[in-house]
Amino acid sequence: MRALRFDAFGQLPYVTEVATPSPEPGGVVVAVEATGLCRSDWHAWQGHDDDIRELPHVPGHEFAGVVHAVGAGVERVAVGDRVVVPFVCGCGTCEVCRAGGSHVCPDQWQPGFSGQGSFAEYVAIPRADANVVQLPDAVGAEVAAGLGCRFATAYRGVVDVARVREGERVVVLGCGGVGLAAVMIAAAQGAEVMAVDVTQAALELAAEAGAARVVDASERDTVDAVRDLWPHGADVAVDALGSVGTARDATLSLRTHGRHLQIGLLPPAVVQNRATVPMHVVIARELRVLGSHGMPAVDYPRMLQDVATGRLTPERLISRTITLEEAPAALAAMDTGATPGVTIIRP
Repeated sequence: MRALRFDAFGQLPYVTEVATPSPEPGGVVVAVEATGLCRSDWHAWQGHDDDIRELPHVPGHEFAGVVHAVGAGVERVAVGDRVVVPFVCGCGTCEVCRAGGSHVCPDQWQPGFSGQGSFAEYVAIPRADANVVQLPDAVGAEVAAGLGCRFATAYRGVVDVARVREGERVVVLGCGGVGLAAVMIAAAQGAEVMAVDVTQAALELAAEAGAARVVDASERDTVDAVRDLWPHGADVAVDALGSVGTARDATLSLRTHGRHLQIGLLPPAVVQNRATVPMHVVIARELRVLGSHGMPAVDYPRMLQDVATGRLTPERLISRTITLEEAPAALAAMDTGATPGVTIIRP
């Protein structure tokens, strides 16, 4: 099969022929119809993730496709099923998974990190009965591919972790894929949303996604902008970028008893032993600092129903579709920023 891989961290990936995977017992092989290009893939390529221990490596972790082959013992998934897979696959049997937390399973497995990923024509997924989710007919492959990481993370973060309610004031810092999803989902919850970014194109997409206010952080201080609009501060601040600066500004933007939701990735290589959230402010205002890491497979039907019925329209966030041959340059371009919206790769 054709796949994109890299031989060393930071070295330009390339498209080559590799062996088509076979399903392990309990697992499946999915023919990839579409896969998202995410900043987490850039972190993987740069060597920021300790889970990648074997090179060469095929990245890619958010995808949708059709089940191509099924391993022994699989009961819930069949060849020909249209499916999506969370970017964190749980073991399905531990106490955490049994309690509905497969996305934070201690024995988790992540495509494109723990093993070979979806920037390929086929991808093998273990523990299929616990992790593979069937798609409604109304949800197409490109839309579903963008749900497996960024949109699902934002959905769980906004709806289930931060518990955004109608009438609340929410500021989202960073309008990449996960930030735009957070804007759309918070607006659908009935919140008044302010979106912050440094590029006009991203802010325009945020306005289309439901932001009532947009702020160009290259021209205005984020905290000042929030306080000018909401003198007491935001109820919820979402750091959807993942930087020391945005994490700090998110906290400083909050009202007393506000909630800081961290969904932008802050790996050790980014933090470099520096404090991210100003804890003196957390104490003084009695803030809640919340993290959100994906969404368990058992919760996907609720999100997929919102997409299928049109309550949420993630297709509006897709800005371009590229080929596998165009993906190396697109991944490398994330060194200096990313194309606004969601990029989908069609292998």
